[in-house]
Amino acid sequence: MIDLKNMDCLEAMKQMDDNQFDLAIVDPPYGIGNFNMENQVTKKIKKWQYDWNDTIPQDEYFIQLKRVSKEQIIWGANYYNCFSEKGGAIIWYKDVKHPNMSKCEIASYSRLKKVDFFRYDWSNTDKYNELRGSDIHPCQKPVCLYEWILDNYANEGDKILDTHLGSGSIAIACHNRGFDLTGFEIDKEYFDNARERLRVHQSQLTMF
Repeated sequence: MIDLKNMDCLEAMKQMDDNQFDLAIVDPPYGIGNFNMENQVTKKIKKWQYDWNDTIPQDEYFIQLKRVSKEQIIWGANYYNCFSEKGGAIIWYKDVKHPNMSKCEIASYSRLKKVDFFRYDWSNTDKYNELRGSDIHPCQKPVCLYEWILDNYANEGDKILDTHLGSGSIAIACHNRGFDLTGFEIDKEYFDNARERLRVHQSQLTMF
């Protein structure tokens, strides 16, 4: 079941039981503010304007996240101290050549000490289109990244939590891989777009 909620994730987590979820896969704001994004296909610049990325999550967010989930994969680990005592990490290497974009992103991983590496080539047009979709979110991650995470770090029957749904890529990945997901997105426009993106994906699959 994919359960998407348009609400504040922190307030929701305060009402949850301890260890209610097996694995949290989250991508909170990095606190880096507005930025411009060049479409690798059209070469057009899209200027994103928002205020939710001006600050990082408060400490209470991480306290609640680690209380309600048994294990956590937290993107943006290089922007705030969210590493566990084990120090595990996942590195997504983007293979991107744009000078204003990071060449990789880092997620902390609570279960193991090892560091894993996922490469996704943005220079390929088809892959880039799959990643960016209709540009519904400035921090949109590829579905295949989340599928790889689920294949490697989730166990059959795990309940997955995402506190910052964004574009909904994780919802599509969980649907494809058969995992139950509870996802939160406080922004109504992002939430509606993510839900519609999932609906379209699900309807396309039922046609074949």
